[in-house]
Amino acid sequence: MAVAPEKIIEELNKGTYHPVYFLQGDEPFYIDLITEYIENNALEESQKGFNQMVFYGKDVDVNTIITNAGRFPMMSDRQVVIVKEAQDVPDLQKEQGIKLMENYIKNPQPSTILVFAHKHKTLDGRKSLAKSLDKYATLVSVKKLYDNQVPDWIEKYVSGKGYKINQKAMIMLADFIGNDLSRLSNEIDKILINFKDGDTIDEDHVQKNVGISKDFNIFELQKALSTRNVVKANRIVQYFAANSKSHPIIPALAVLTGYYTKLLQIHHKQAYNEKAVGGVIKIFNPYVQKEYLAAAKNYPPQKVIENLGHLYSADLASKGVGASIEEKELWKELIYKLMH
Repeated sequence: MAVAPEKIIEELNKGTYHPVYFLQGDEPFYIDLITEYIENNALEESQKGFNQMVFYGKDVDVNTIITNAGRFPMMSDRQVVIVKEAQDVPDLQKEQGIKLMENYIKNPQPSTILVFAHKHKTLDGRKSLAKSLDKYATLVSVKKLYDNQVPDWIEKYVSGKGYKINQKAMIMLADFIGNDLSRLSNEIDKILINFKDGDTIDEDHVQKNVGISKDFNIFELQKALSTRNVVKANRIVQYFAANSKSHPIIPALAVLTGYYTKLLQIHHKQAYNEKAVGGVIKIFNPYVQKEYLAAAKNYPPQKVIENLGHLYSADLASKGVGASIEEKELWKELIYKLMH
């Protein structure tokens, strides 16, 4: 049956294993996490030589997988069979492969833990294999988080490690890294290496360990725009232009487009209080809600629409469409248009 990845991780930490795991979806973080845990912990090191097999999808067919899964373990209570990059198994979704898979998962070898790490794709839920996996196996489907879900994920991840993180640090990480959970977890773990119990991650820790400036980042640019702080906005984009490798313009323009799109939604819904604006932008952090309310006051609907047009034009120019313009001048021109 379909199970949330967090539930599987909780079970694994308690030593509970299932006969068949099918891990799928476009978010590889949980697929890797679960696969690696089973690979590292399901067997003692001395048992792995005879009882743990790791295949790669492009190099194996379903018959080989099922044949190995059906074996009995040697001098061990269990064996582990892992199929990495399972989306590349050539006959996984062909008639013969599907038949072999369905026959096995309906009556799996109890002493085998069989894991399919099926990344970046999901099986067609309308077809028989997906239905059989949902009914007879442990099916985990993981989707990429939406951008507005990332700050909450960061807070939960840090909390799960026994630490805290303040709002600005959380939003800096979310804005700079986005919804790449593998990279986010790596950066957070890097910050926590020298932490002590009870410490709180703040913007200084993020700046020192991740390389995000606490004063010159997309979060601070949005804040400057929301309050029409021309001087601060121009300082930030000058920094962006001088450090274009770490602050590329195209992703930044995408973030700003999303920002003004949310402002337009606020005006459309007339969401002019914190509770209402939170429902529109799907962010329930009062700190962020107040920023959006201030921006809505400073940018009436018509100006928001104009700014979305300016951002579209800047995006085209950044990709070389039309007249050539240096990034520094492009930023300078854009900030003037956005705020006047």
